[in-house]
Amino acid sequence: MEKIPEKFLNEDGTLNSDSLLKSYNALEKKIGSMVSVPNSESDESTRERFNRAIGVPDDISKYPTNEMFDNDSLRQKFHDIGLTCDQVAEIYSIANEFLSPLISDLFTMKNETSAYQELKNFFGGDDKMYDALREINSFGEKFLPHDAFESLCRTPQGIQGVYKMMQSMEPKIETQKNESENLTDDDLRRMMRDPKYWRDNDPEYVRKIENGFKKLYS
Repeated sequence: MEKIPEKFLNEDGTLNSDSLLKSYNALEKKIGSMVSVPNSESDESTRERFNRAIGVPDDISKYPTNEMFDNDSLRQKFHDIGLTCDQVAEIYSIANEFLSPLISDLFTMKNETSAYQELKNFFGGDDKMYDALREINSFGEKFLPHDAFESLCRTPQGIQGVYKMMQSMEPKIETQKNESENLTDDDLRRMMRDPKYWRDNDPEYVRKIENGFKKLYS
């Protein structure tokens, strides 16, 4: 027979039922407050008690938020699998570190594809687009500051703007005066803005401008 602990005995060696009863009640409360680790057969209340004990919030709105991955569907999945707020914060941190560059690259690729398609539609096809881009490059290098031209060419809208600028300078730039007439300096400089001079290097047109300057300044 097991020996009864002294704390449950009176001074005369008899059983102290009050002390034993108090100890039993305390043990019952302790057992009642203990949390069981749920398994596949556990009921919902057991799962909820365990989740509260380890720090799973009682509502998905209490999870930390993240600008890139923030949505209620994702938070609900976190809650369904019993993640704590600290665990969710760590998941966000890992996602930011490894996924953000990838997502950035995807957005860049998407934007580049969109830009290509926009320019292709604007110029009317691949061949016309490439021809126009070569003309724009020659024009920009000759008439625009390098930094400004580079900045404009970063977007399809900027490229279109340079093209329209180039086009606006083309119509009727060549002077209506005959070569036999004396051309002014302004006449000659307007002629130099014609694509026949800066883009095509038309021999006859270039000669006309050169002769004009010779007459003025020789």
